[in-house]
Amino acid sequence: MSDETVSATTTIEASTDAVFAVLADPARHAAIDGTGWVQGSRDDAPLTHAGQIFRMGMFHPDHPDGTYEISNEVLAFDPPHLVSWRPGYYPEGASELAFGGWVWRYDLGRLLPERTEVTLTYDWSAVGPEPRTYLAFPPFPPDHLASSLAHLADLVALTR
Repeated sequence: MSDETVSATTTIEASTDAVFAVLADPARHAAIDGTGWVQGSRDDAPLTHAGQIFRMGMFHPDHPDGTYEISNEVLAFDPPHLVSWRPGYYPEGASELAFGGWVWRYDLGRLLPERTEVTLTYDWSAVGPEPRTYLAFPPFPPDHLASSLAHLADLVALTR
Protein backbone atom coordinates (compact mmCIF):
# COMPACT_ATOMS: atom_id res chain seq x y z
CA MET A 1 0.00 0.00 0.00
CA SER A 2 1.39 3.43 -0.92
CA ASP A 3 1.50 6.29 1.53
CA GLU A 4 -1.33 7.88 -0.46
CA THR A 5 -3.93 5.18 0.16
CA VAL A 6 -5.65 3.83 3.22
CA SER A 7 -7.75 0.71 3.38
CA ALA A 8 -9.64 -1.54 5.74
CA THR A 9 -10.88 -5.09 5.33
CA THR A 10 -13.69 -7.01 6.99
CA THR A 11 -15.62 -10.22 6.53
CA ILE A 12 -19.37 -10.02 5.98
CA GLU A 13 -21.61 -13.03 6.53
CA ALA A 14 -23.36 -12.81 3.16
CA SER A 15 -22.77 -13.67 -0.47
CA THR A 16 -20.75 -11.38 -2.71
CA ASP A 17 -23.95 -10.76 -4.70
CA ALA A 18 -25.78 -9.53 -1.59
CA VAL A 19 -22.94 -7.22 -0.56
CA PHE A 20 -22.46 -5.89 -4.08
CA ALA A 21 -26.19 -5.15 -4.41
CA VAL A 22 -25.99 -2.81 -1.42
CA LEU A 23 -22.90 -1.05 -2.79
CA ALA A 24 -24.51 -0.64 -6.22
CA ASP A 25 -27.46 1.25 -4.68
CA PRO A 26 -26.45 4.90 -4.14
CA ALA A 27 -29.54 5.40 -1.96
CA ARG A 28 -27.71 3.32 0.68
CA HIS A 29 -24.41 5.21 0.57
CA ALA A 30 -25.41 7.70 3.27
CA ALA A 31 -26.08 4.82 5.66
CA ILE A 32 -22.71 3.23 4.79
CA ASP A 33 -20.70 6.43 5.29
CA GLY A 34 -19.27 6.81 8.78
CA THR A 35 -18.51 10.54 8.60
CA GLY A 36 -22.02 11.92 8.20
CA TRP A 37 -20.88 13.85 5.13
CA VAL A 38 -22.95 11.83 2.63
CA GLN A 39 -26.54 13.04 2.97
CA GLY A 40 -28.34 11.12 0.26
CA SER A 41 -28.59 10.12 -3.35
CA ARG A 42 -29.86 12.60 -5.90
CA ASP A 43 -30.56 9.83 -8.42
CA ASP A 44 -32.75 6.74 -8.21
CA ALA A 45 -30.78 4.54 -10.61
CA PRO A 46 -28.54 1.76 -9.32
CA LEU A 47 -24.94 1.60 -10.48
CA THR A 48 -24.70 -0.52 -13.63
CA HIS A 49 -21.54 0.35 -15.58
CA ALA A 50 -18.22 2.16 -15.70
CA GLY A 51 -18.61 5.73 -16.88
CA GLN A 52 -21.96 6.19 -15.13
CA ILE A 53 -22.41 9.39 -13.13
CA PHE A 54 -24.31 9.37 -9.87
CA ARG A 55 -24.95 12.44 -7.74
CA MET A 56 -24.89 12.68 -3.96
CA GLY A 57 -25.99 15.40 -1.57
CA MET A 58 -23.20 16.19 0.89
CA PHE A 59 -22.55 18.20 4.03
CA HIS A 60 -19.23 19.21 5.51
CA PRO A 61 -18.84 21.93 8.14
CA ASP A 62 -15.62 23.18 6.51
CA HIS A 63 -17.10 23.42 3.01
CA PRO A 64 -17.80 27.06 2.02
CA ASP A 65 -21.48 26.26 1.45
CA GLY A 66 -21.83 23.55 4.12
CA THR A 67 -24.31 21.64 1.97
CA TYR A 68 -23.21 20.81 -1.56
CA GLU A 69 -23.50 18.18 -4.29
CA ILE A 70 -20.92 15.90 -5.84
CA SER A 71 -21.13 13.94 -9.07
CA ASN A 72 -19.33 10.62 -8.89
CA GLU A 73 -18.02 8.85 -11.98
CA VAL A 74 -17.96 5.06 -11.77
CA LEU A 75 -14.43 3.98 -12.76
CA ALA A 76 -14.69 0.21 -12.36
CA PHE A 77 -17.78 -1.95 -12.29
CA ASP A 78 -17.29 -5.72 -12.15
CA PRO A 79 -20.21 -7.39 -10.31
CA PRO A 80 -19.93 -8.87 -7.76
CA HIS A 81 -16.20 -8.26 -7.30
CA LEU A 82 -15.34 -4.58 -7.68
CA VAL A 83 -16.86 -1.12 -7.78
CA SER A 84 -14.99 2.18 -7.63
CA TRP A 85 -15.74 5.83 -8.29
CA ARG A 86 -14.14 9.24 -8.23
CA PRO A 87 -15.99 12.23 -6.81
CA GLY A 88 -16.27 15.25 -9.06
CA TYR A 89 -17.91 18.63 -9.25
CA TYR A 90 -18.91 21.22 -11.81
CA PRO A 91 -16.72 24.32 -11.45
CA GLU A 92 -18.66 27.57 -11.63
CA GLY A 93 -19.73 28.17 -15.22
CA ALA A 94 -18.34 24.84 -16.47
CA SER A 95 -20.27 22.17 -18.31
CA GLU A 96 -17.75 19.35 -17.71
CA LEU A 97 -16.95 17.60 -14.48
CA ALA A 98 -13.69 18.29 -12.68
CA PHE A 99 -12.18 15.74 -10.32
CA GLY A 100 -10.16 16.26 -7.16
CA GLY A 101 -8.05 13.16 -7.65
CA TRP A 102 -9.37 10.83 -4.95
CA VAL A 103 -11.02 7.45 -5.52
CA TRP A 104 -13.22 5.16 -3.44
CA ARG A 105 -12.89 1.44 -4.20
CA TYR A 106 -14.58 -1.69 -2.85
CA ASP A 107 -13.04 -5.10 -3.61
CA LEU A 108 -15.13 -8.17 -2.77
CA GLY A 109 -13.79 -11.70 -2.50
CA ARG A 110 -15.85 -14.83 -1.95
CA LEU A 111 -14.61 -16.81 1.06
CA LEU A 112 -17.60 -19.18 1.26
CA PRO A 113 -21.00 -19.08 -0.45
CA GLU A 114 -22.31 -16.87 2.37
CA ARG A 115 -19.11 -15.15 3.48
CA THR A 116 -17.44 -12.23 1.68
CA GLU A 117 -14.19 -10.42 2.36
CA VAL A 118 -14.58 -6.71 1.60
CA THR A 119 -11.73 -4.22 1.29
CA LEU A 120 -12.50 -0.52 1.16
CA THR A 121 -9.71 1.70 -0.18
CA TYR A 122 -9.43 5.46 -0.34
CA ASP A 123 -6.73 6.59 -2.79
CA TRP A 124 -5.63 10.21 -3.10
CA SER A 125 -2.51 9.61 -5.20
CA ALA A 126 -3.91 11.59 -8.17
CA VAL A 127 -4.58 14.75 -6.14
CA GLY A 128 -2.71 17.69 -7.61
CA PRO A 129 -0.55 20.14 -5.68
CA GLU A 130 -3.15 22.91 -5.34
CA PRO A 131 -5.77 20.96 -3.30
CA ARG A 132 -2.97 19.71 -1.05
CA THR A 133 -2.38 23.29 0.07
CA TYR A 134 -5.78 23.45 1.82
CA LEU A 135 -6.84 19.80 2.32
CA ALA A 136 -5.15 17.22 4.54
CA PHE A 137 -5.22 13.63 3.29
CA PRO A 138 -6.94 11.52 4.21
CA PRO A 139 -9.59 14.06 5.21
CA PHE A 140 -11.11 11.80 7.86
CA PRO A 141 -9.91 9.83 10.89
CA PRO A 142 -8.28 6.46 10.14
CA ASP A 143 -11.14 4.49 11.73
CA HIS A 144 -13.63 5.90 9.18
CA LEU A 145 -13.05 3.04 6.74
CA ALA A 146 -13.60 0.34 9.36
CA SER A 147 -16.77 2.15 10.52
CA SER A 148 -18.05 2.29 6.95
CA LEU A 149 -17.46 -1.44 6.52
CA ALA A 150 -19.32 -2.13 9.77
CA HIS A 151 -22.25 -0.04 8.49
CA LEU A 152 -22.13 -1.96 5.20
CA ALA A 153 -22.30 -5.27 7.09
CA ASP A 154 -25.29 -4.02 9.09
CA LEU A 155 -27.12 -2.96 5.92
CA VAL A 156 -26.44 -6.27 4.21
CA ALA A 157 -27.78 -8.12 7.26
CA LEU A 158 -31.00 -6.10 7.04
CA THR A 159 -31.55 -7.15 3.41
CA ARG A 160 -31.23 -10.86 4.09
